[in-house]
Amino acid sequence: MNTKEAAALLNGREYTKEITRDEEAAFKAAGLVALFGASDDLAEFRGAWRDEAGVYDGGTIYVNENGPLVNECDEEVCPYFERAKANARQIEAVWAEDGFSWLYVTEIPHETFVILEDADTYCRGIVFEAADAS
Repeated sequence: MNTKEAAALLNGREYTKEITRDEEAAFKAAGLVALFGASDDLAEFRGAWRDEAGVYDGGTIYVNENGPLVNECDEEVCPYFERAKANARQIEAVWAEDGFSWLYVTEIPHETFVILEDADTYCRGIVFEAADAS
């Protein structure tokens, strides 16, 4: 499975039913990551990574080939996290724009898909190769 096939598989899914466990396992085996929004504050990663990032009202998510980076310091400005971010790729989680509650902007090569909520657009998610986040 490649990113184009994976995005086509998820396109048109309903919010809270974005990906099945079997599909998630297939994405993981292929080294693919699907990213989509949840609620008003979360970005969900499924496939090669199973994680989430808090992005209330939007924000920048820093990732590397292992997944989203986490600041483990007790302070918001942490020299260790700043160094890690310098070597990471960025994904911008955008809230409430272009007819979507969530959409994602990144320079990581990716394909997009649309998640619906009650037949209305909810999220424009992305699928990318985990290796491309390095």
